[in-house]
Amino acid sequence: MNIVVGVTGGIAAYKAVHLVRLLIGDGHEVHVVPTEDALRFVGRPTWESLSRSPVTTSVHDDVPRVRHVALGQEADLVIVAPATANTLASMAAGLASDLLGTTLLATKAPVLVAPAMHTEMWLHPATQANMATLRARGVHVVGPDDGPLTGGDSGPGRMSEPEAIHAAAMALLERRRDLAGVTLAVSAGGTREPIDPVRYIGNRSSGRQGVAIAVAAAERGARVLLAAANIEGDVLREAERPGIEITTAGSAADLAEVMRTLAAEADVVIMAAAVADFRVAQVSEGKLTREAGGVPTLVLAENDDIVAGLAAQRREGQRIVAFAAETGEDYLERGRRKLRKKGVDFLAVNQVGWTTGFEAAYNTLYVLDASDEVVREASGSKREVADALLDVVAG
Repeated sequence: MNIVVGVTGGIAAYKAVHLVRLLIGDGHEVHVVPTEDALRFVGRPTWESLSRSPVTTSVHDDVPRVRHVALGQEADLVIVAPATANTLASMAAGLASDLLGTTLLATKAPVLVAPAMHTEMWLHPATQANMATLRARGVHVVGPDDGPLTGGDSGPGRMSEPEAIHAAAMALLERRRDLAGVTLAVSAGGTREPIDPVRYIGNRSSGRQGVAIAVAAAERGARVLLAAANIEGDVLREAERPGIEITTAGSAADLAEVMRTLAAEADVVIMAAAVADFRVAQVSEGKLTREAGGVPTLVLAENDDIVAGLAAQRREGQRIVAFAAETGEDYLERGRRKLRKKGVDFLAVNQVGWTTGFEAAYNTLYVLDASDEVVREASGSKREVADALLDVVAG
């Protein structure tokens, strides 16, 4: 595998030497990209002799190859160890002031960071906000550990040991292609049921969880068929990448038709979209106005259960995963009832509320299998939750 190791300006840079040795010992092709400050701790000759590749910090070297972009494009994994507070802030802001910055912006490979800094810097609200931003974008994190720091201090902020970083990196690489050859259909977003040409009944789903599943599956080698139901452009753009084919849908009826088509090609179906249970029985051809007199009465009709229909018609060997967004204390029991009713292989239950689940960067899922057992609990960024769910599906 082609691995880029970014090394930034912290005393823990000396540990990255052993990390590079471990990666080289595995037979990987390693390119070290230090910052200028990192070279004050470990010099260029060390990195070049270990990696057996030229090392530079400048975007102006190897211009014919456009190396400042090619390194990221060709990488199977990018590791930043140590990742200082300044580096994490730069990554969160999307800065590209040096070769490491451009490499991180140019890559679509998984990114693993190993933070290292003094405790006060790690716990500072700015650093924690930057970490939340990076996690939400799908950046993987190992550490920091709690232990001795430079200057006689001790506390959280110590970079994880090279062996731990190496293990996390290998887990990402092994996971990366575990869905190769699999076609996965996933729905995302929220349906809108028209009232008239202007208004609709909808929900607060942003589509982030479904898009995170699509992106994670594509990075793990799957061909992904994404049914996008009313997802805003900035969220949907995350899915505009090789390996993902996007089809849009509006109402529940639209989504049902799209999913029937996509499921015919899919080995795995994941219904992550928030589908309206009800629609307006009689849609007005014109805008409802006050001038008509009185307050209109909306009569609702029940929508078909899309995922139950897909489960009933699935072919042998096809796996189907449903989502259930629930409120209240008995959300898991309601999830179990839905699992039995729908006849799916797995059901991912997430508790939602005014500030949780929908329109949030983080999520918590409880994955139930056909025996009603919780086989996986996952909390974290929607990308981390997506990978946890795919671990269950791939297993």
